[in-house]
Amino acid sequence: MEVEPVEPQSLKKLSFKSLKRALDLFSPVHQQLAPPDLESKKIRINYKVNAEYGGIKNTAQPPQQTNSAAKDNSQQAGSSNTLALPGPGNSDLQKGGPQKALVVGPAMPSTATNGLGSQGKSTVVVSSSGSSERNFSTSALMERMPSKWPRPVWHAPWKNYRVISGHLGWVRSVAVDPSNTWFATGSADRTIKIWDLASGVLKLTLTGHIEQVRGLAISNKHTYMFSAGDDKQVKCWDLEQNKVIRSYHGHLSGVYCLAIHPTIDILLTGGRDSVCRVWDIRSKMQIHALSGHENTVCSVFTRPTDPQVVTGSHDSTIKMWDLRYGKTMLTLTNHKKSVRAMAPHPKEQAFASASADNIKKFTLPKGEFCHNMLSQQKTIINAMAVNEEGVMVTGGDNGSMWFWDWKSGHNFQQSQTIVQPGSLDSEAGIYALTYDVTGTRLISCEADKTIKMWKEDDNATPETHPLNFRPPKDIRILIR
Repeated sequence: MEVEPVEPQSLKKLSFKSLKRALDLFSPVHQQLAPPDLESKKIRINYKVNAEYGGIKNTAQPPQQTNSAAKDNSQQAGSSNTLALPGPGNSDLQKGGPQKALVVGPAMPSTATNGLGSQGKSTVVVSSSGSSERNFSTSALMERMPSKWPRPVWHAPWKNYRVISGHLGWVRSVAVDPSNTWFATGSADRTIKIWDLASGVLKLTLTGHIEQVRGLAISNKHTYMFSAGDDKQVKCWDLEQNKVIRSYHGHLSGVYCLAIHPTIDILLTGGRDSVCRVWDIRSKMQIHALSGHENTVCSVFTRPTDPQVVTGSHDSTIKMWDLRYGKTMLTLTNHKKSVRAMAPHPKEQAFASASADNIKKFTLPKGEFCHNMLSQQKTIINAMAVNEEGVMVTGGDNGSMWFWDWKSGHNFQQSQTIVQPGSLDSEAGIYALTYDVTGTRLISCEADKTIKMWKEDDNATPETHPLNFRPPKDIRILIR
């Protein structure tokens, strides 16, 4: 007699069979599930609500409420402490039918039954559907916090209105005369050219450097202009005679940046020898050699009060110096890449620094970090400038020019420079930026050997160019 093989069955299948057999035996209504147990459902929902909202305190009850008033409220709430949830699936409330209720445990006594007109903050649960099996979320009970990030001021977009060509090499530096009638540019063709600011006409060409001119500054007290270059030379030009009257010797390598102190007759220069040197303008003597950086000093600015000298370097640090003793006051290590550009705000006690990783804002004089700009230009930033209206502009190695709102760090315009005909696309690089004295004209010096001038679009309005701003989620800002 042959034995038939038994078909192997899974445990899941066997348990389903057993369940079906039990239902067939004991269920009074065949092929229908038993009605839900309301008491067990209450216990289950009560536990879920306690676990979800147990940490929220009852803030609806005003402090001056008496015991009798609290007792009345609790009587109104009913013996089961229920909170009615009107919703699309709960139309029985209007018909006088049975109410669907959310059972509230001891952590939330009579939250909604307390008068919502009271001066205390009230918590309201908004029902999305009448189903009792929906997922509860804390978002309905969370107090909406307004964003602490400052809203940006609307600025008109900037447009290019003039292109000046005349240099035979990269234009590396620019400075505007305090009278706002002319400006000077230094170039890799080893010349300094002086241009009329209103018309863009060439007025004068100065020769004397034997390498590219990296830095320019014009004195607001004397008829002097200072220039620095890769030939290790720092020169003082007398603009009445249009010739060099002083040279400052001491740098061991190329000089990349220079600045004039606003109140004292001293000059500051920084270069590839990792030192920022302080010169007496009249006597040509070196007062200090501010040493401490481990790489090229590529940006410097000065202030009338301490810290009077701030330097940025390729070693990714920013140093603030005590000019009296020639010592470091503070070193900022927030950047991860070379700090090639810095710009102090003309009115506020703050400055911004630009690096390939981020553009950061710091307070003065303490050097406290405020916040990053809200976008990343993702290129090497060679130059930046800020005007009194709070428009900051940064110029990149790839020819991108981004405009920012100073207060909020919002990037409201991204423009790409167009190289002049005959230039390579790779020559779209911006090396220097400055505003004129009024802050309404912007001058950019570029790798295609041109100087471009920019101004705000007069026809733009907040309607034609709306502000597309979304505050950041992680609020890390030092509000002043």
